[in-house]
Amino acid sequence: MKKIVLGILAHVDAGKTTLAEALLYQSHSIKQIGRVDHGDSFLDHHGLEKERGITIFSKNARFTWKDIDFALIDTPGHADFSSEMERTLAVLDYAILVVSGVEGIQSHTLRLWHLFEQYQIPVFIFINKMDQINSDKIMVLEQLKQQLDENCIQVQEELESSWQEEVSYASEELFDAYKKHNALSLSILANAIKKRDIFPCYFGSALKLEGIENLLEGLHRFILIPKEEKDFGGRVYKISRDDQGNRLTHFKLTGGRLKIKDLIDDEKINQIRLYSGLHFELVDEVFQG
Repeated sequence: MKKIVLGILAHVDAGKTTLAEALLYQSHSIKQIGRVDHGDSFLDHHGLEKERGITIFSKNARFTWKDIDFALIDTPGHADFSSEMERTLAVLDYAILVVSGVEGIQSHTLRLWHLFEQYQIPVFIFINKMDQINSDKIMVLEQLKQQLDENCIQVQEELESSWQEEVSYASEELFDAYKKHNALSLSILANAIKKRDIFPCYFGSALKLEGIENLLEGLHRFILIPKEEKDFGGRVYKISRDDQGNRLTHFKLTGGRLKIKDLIDDEKINQIRLYSGLHFELVDEVFQG
């Protein structure tokens, strides 16, 4: 199974956690969609989060779409908790930036964009809340191009020639490929996204499950799976404790295998947990690829 670490990030109230719930529901990882404002979302389960109606702590969830196993990290959107969000950036393979179709680009959106550039993270953009009467597709797309990058481009479902022609202007490599073949292959498009030459944009409503399958198909179509590394390696991005007070080290494996009773810096691995929300699966070993 192909494996990807995917982060969801946004300015507070853009609908980030609602999108996470929609992705989990659409991929049949959860049976019911919760809501942040109702206090029953799958990921915002901490008492403070239920009380305040916002994400405070980054959380993991797992879902599968076709042949890709996604480790999803939902991050805080409020600027007060940005340090919690920033710790996750070093382990992301790709990110989804959620933008409100009503409010458009906001202050924290710009900060996130600069961080994506700093960490060189490829970005998919989901413009949310398009079901609301005061949403403005043209306005938001213009803002994306003017304030983030001119190569924020709405994805056409059939990847028709007019869309490919627009994409071809994003770089000399894309232009030469399009000029030569009068088309751009999926591998060329995926590589352009990975190199941050283009930023594919999707419109919809996470609350109404509109545009969610298109986004999932886009992720499946355009994501490049990281090359498997044989040597052991990994990155720690968070330390926390469970309800019993056990110390948890949140870890992305970047190469090789990790097994129960292995030693890392003279510390023995007692358990390996694969978390999805509050639930976890105990395994004897994990490996990349």
